[in-house]
Formats: sequence, structure tokens, C-alpha cells
Amino acid sequence: MDKVNLIHADAIEGMRSLKDNSVDLVVTDPPYNLSKNYGETQDDLEFNEYLTFTENWLKEVDRVLKPHGTIYICMGMRFISYIYMILEQKMKYNFVSWITWHYTQGVGKTKGYSPRHDDILMFSKNRNFVFNIDSIRIPQKFYRSINNMRGSNPGNVWKFSHVHYCSANRQQHPTQKPEALFERMILASSNERDTVLDPFVGSGTSARVCQQLDRNIIGVDINKNYIDMTKERLQKPFYGFDSIDERLIRIPNDLNNIRIREEYVKNHINWFLKNNKNQIDNFMSKYALKYSVKNKTKEKQDMDFSLFYFRS
Repeated sequence: MDKVNLIHADAIEGMRSLKDNSVDLVVTDPPYNLSKNYGETQDDLEFNEYLTFTENWLKEVDRVLKPHGTIYICMGMRFISYIYMILEQKMKYNFVSWITWHYTQGVGKTKGYSPRHDDILMFSKNRNFVFNIDSIRIPQKFYRSINNMRGSNPGNVWKFSHVHYCSANRQQHPTQKPEALFERMILASSNERDTVLDPFVGSGTSARVCQQLDRNIIGVDINKNYIDMTKERLQKPFYGFDSIDERLIRIPNDLNNIRIREEYVKNHINWFLKNNKNQIDNFMSKYALKYSVKNKTKEKQDMDFSLFYFRS
């Protein structure tokens, strides 16, 4: 198939055009049934009607997903427990993780607590599934010879900012998700040249991330404007994803040995920032401040040479 396959259709109809067992990973952000205006749809189905719709599109996902495949579903609090039950009890999928996406800004409320998170369900078709832990590790807080300095598991609480309306990457879509959110899911649960499906491609975040991570992407959306928006987004130059887990630019404490420190910094950039080269200067500024590298001429020259290599 082509690297990018965008289908203008209802999610269920669009997936019916795909072959059985043809998709390695599904990552998607379906409508939450909160009366958002998506142009072609108003997202305001009656409760049971919404659950029926969800079951029907998940049945198509089950048909096209390979036996080792994984599905991630972003969902608001009202329906997530019902979707969990569909996947585990009716479809007999293997529960892997319940992820919380924590953001710092959200809808304000004067009665009740203001929401500051969405959830993501991760299920696999069976217990033999892809999970590339080395691709998603985060830096250690401290250097210790007994630590795995390749990094640690990021955990199931992810902190990424919303894509603010003033962002250069903001699309004309009511629920655009940050690219780093999809980056982590796609890196963890697929390999290069695998096929990823997003039945509700919306603003095209999944497609943009797959484009940069060398994955094939099938994106379906009922709104022709969103398909065109995604095509236009994929034509834009890439300088780095529009969001990042801030832990990726933290500098471990106790890197006191110069030789170990030089080697670690080179590895850090390659391990954690290769998809976010626009963050390298920020990382190096923090590094120089912590270890006063600017006063150590030879170390700074070595770092400058390494940075030239990683940026090229």
C-alpha cells in the first residue's frame, strides 16, 4: 500500500474497504459524544445509540487488526468504562494499560472539579503484542552505575500540553491532540514500515506522526475538510513534534565524571531527542547551566562537534 492512505468515508464504511488482518496498530481519538461540532456530525447521539455505534466500529477494527496488534482509544470520562467493558468482556481483548493524559489547562467549572485529564485505553488482540520499551524510555533523575541510563518506563500518567490556539501547528479542529501523545503510542506499539490505522483521523495528528516515524498510515474521516486538512499538514516542513514530555530534556544529577558525562550527553540526544531536534538547544542550555560546561573549553568543543553531527 501507499505510505499514506486517506479515506473520505464514515469510519465503519471506510474500514470495510480494508482487508482482514491487514493492520498492525490502531490509534484513534473518536468523538466523545459531548455535542462537539465536527462539521459533518454533531456528536450528540442518544446514550445507547452511541454505544451501538462504538461496538460496530470496534468490530471492524477487530476484523482488520492482526493477531499481534494493539489498539489505543482516547476517550472522555463519561463513556470510557463502557468501552473498557466492550473490549474486555465482549471482544475478549487483553487489557494492557489505562493511561491518563494530564494537561494543565481545561474547561473551568464553578460546581464540581474542573477536568484536567483525558484517558487512553490500551488493549491488545492477544497476549503476544509489540511493545518497544527502549523507544519510549525517559531519562533517569540520577546517574548511577547500577541504573539503566538508557532510561526508565514513562509510566501510565502522561503530561503533555494541549495544542494551544496560538500554536503554529494548530488546525481548524475542535479536539486536536498533541503529536507527542501519538508519538509515544506509535513508537511503543509498532515498528518501522508497519501499518497504522486511525478510523477518526480528524486533524491528522496520527498521520503526521506516522509520516515522521516511517510508518504506513490509513486515516478515515467522514469530513472531507479534515481529509484535505491532513493532506495539507503532511506537506509542511518538519522541525520537530509540536509537544514533548518535559522529562526528555532533564539532565541527570551526579554526572561528575567528565568522560562519562560526555558519552552520556551524546547518547541522550540520540535516545531522547532524535524526533525533537528543535529541543536540542534547550537541552544543551540546561546541561551547560547544571555542569558549567561553558567554562571547560575542551568539553565544550567536543559537545559542539557532537551537536553538529546530530543536527545534520
